[in-house]
Amino acid sequence: MTNLPVIVGFGGYNAAGRSSFHHGFRRTILDSLSKDRQVQTLCGLAVLMGLVSYQDEAYVDLQGNRLDQNEVSNKYRERILENTLIRRIHQDHFDPDNVPGIQDFSLTSDEPIALVLKRSEMPKQVPENWNVTSIDDDKVRVVMDGSTSLKAERLRILEVSSAGLLPTGFDPSKHYASKFHPKGLQMTILGASDAIRSTGIEWEKVIGAIKPDELAVYAASTFGQVDDYGFAGYFQSRLKAGRPTSKQLPFGLNTMPADFINAYMCGSVGTTAAVTGACATFLYNLRLAVNDIKSGRQRVVVCGSSEAPVTPEIIEGFAAMSALATDKKLRALDNTEDCDHQRASRPFGENVGFTLGESCQFFVLMDEALAMQLGADIYGAIPDVFVNADGYKKSVSSPGAGNYITVAKAVAAARGVFGDEVVQQRSFIQAHGSSTPLNRVTESMIFDKVAANFGIENWPVTAVKAFFGHSIGPASGDQLSNALGTFAEDMISGIKTVDAVADDVLQDRLDIVLQDKAAKMDIAFLNSKGFGGNNATAWVASPDLVEEMLKKRYSKADYETYVERRESTRVTAKKYDEQASKGQLDPIYNFGEGVIVDDDVQMSASALNIEGFSHPISLDIENPYKDMTDI
Repeated sequence: MTNLPVIVGFGGYNAAGRSSFHHGFRRTILDSLSKDRQVQTLCGLAVLMGLVSYQDEAYVDLQGNRLDQNEVSNKYRERILENTLIRRIHQDHFDPDNVPGIQDFSLTSDEPIALVLKRSEMPKQVPENWNVTSIDDDKVRVVMDGSTSLKAERLRILEVSSAGLLPTGFDPSKHYASKFHPKGLQMTILGASDAIRSTGIEWEKVIGAIKPDELAVYAASTFGQVDDYGFAGYFQSRLKAGRPTSKQLPFGLNTMPADFINAYMCGSVGTTAAVTGACATFLYNLRLAVNDIKSGRQRVVVCGSSEAPVTPEIIEGFAAMSALATDKKLRALDNTEDCDHQRASRPFGENVGFTLGESCQFFVLMDEALAMQLGADIYGAIPDVFVNADGYKKSVSSPGAGNYITVAKAVAAARGVFGDEVVQQRSFIQAHGSSTPLNRVTESMIFDKVAANFGIENWPVTAVKAFFGHSIGPASGDQLSNALGTFAEDMISGIKTVDAVADDVLQDRLDIVLQDKAAKMDIAFLNSKGFGGNNATAWVASPDLVEEMLKKRYSKADYETYVERRESTRVTAKKYDEQASKGQLDPIYNFGEGVIVDDDVQMSASALNIEGFSHPISLDIENPYKDMTDI
């Protein structure tokens, strides 16, 4: 009997705001919500963005005025809409019109050039054309003959000024003691906390129900941490006449999201990994989680990714590859002098490149038996994730055959579990949808061919990069949280940045959803086409399908007992949601707490015990090679 990996908690932050309890999803379908739901969504964002605070049962603006929900919604609606999702890079992030850099130039004069320098500023190897004389203990006089090379700061304008940034005013560093943490790790702390809190189950209860080595954390960032507190500061320090700190190198590693969750949030001594697969990074880690839960190796997995790639260096790198939607290309596309930053990403429409975004998305998975035992609320299940490479390629960044395999296998697997009718009538696709001219053709061709093979007509296709941009590592985490929103709200969020599907998109059997579409969906396919041939496709079953599966595997009495336990879980989860919506994010950050020392570990021939954990780790390991040994 194969364990079913179920999602019992999820959370994070991206350009739409907080993911847990479908808040971020509702931002993407805002105009399709009822008036009351719109007001609730806008109020939550207003608090997150620091436009208002919640005090004494009322919202309070920055001037101290008390406002009710409708007043908050009316006063800040346009400001919230303009400062969430994809938009022009805000100067609070960095100024794309004044990006600092260094320029080399030569200084030439017919007369000798004299300078006064501090002795500490003198190079160890004095150039041959420098004549140095002492002034005092601190200063020297330098006379230079001929030409001299100098470096000076130069401000430049970036070609790209659009990005999917966290909501303006939301600063993760302000919510916990984040000193010297790169932004990607700040987001990890808040995003993983959001996911864990959303379960509605005390973490100590989860840990107490399993062996210490039955918990795993699989999380990574693709680029690592690339701001001044990570690799960027580390590599630039000497060029800026500084020196690297003791934290920049380790904090820059792409393993750090998993390391932070283990060390400061979960206190895990279980399995850990940080798998990188370009744009498919999240799905690579999710595959580890799914396979380990199915096999019984792990019972609980915290899985996710965090990335803060909106930096001048990353933008310029992708721009040099002609991969990004530059301001110039966007103006030419629209035949206008003004750049429409909010519509920079246009999956499956006439487009000119993708748009970077920042995001952190995390999910708590369990096997279904443990979820029922703990009374966990189930948001969906991940039965399988498929990964395949492209074979021989002319260009490492070009698409290939691997994505045909992953999509076809995912659809075949879903059909094998639930049959043709569910797949043909109640499934939809979360496309990679990068918003490049090549992607719109190749990905639509894959979907159309797979649809024809499995008898699917009018297969709904959406692409969340239209809202959030391409967050690289967490990109499919954005897809998954959005898919869970579709299951909960019976609504597919449309690609509203696109007026019409491009003529070269193959869509004979596809329904590329451009406006929000009311639809009862039970299966979502998450697709990723990463650089280098890193293709991955997952399929997700809705909570309704999971309920049907549980009722078939477990007795009526067992299922009814689970439902009773779940009620208290939902009450606790709802309490956290209400607090978070009022600004109390309650991040988990246990720095220096519960540290395990040598004396806390006790061993026998059959077990290893660690102080603070309820159950031992078994050392009674079976010989899997009995037929090959004499033992």
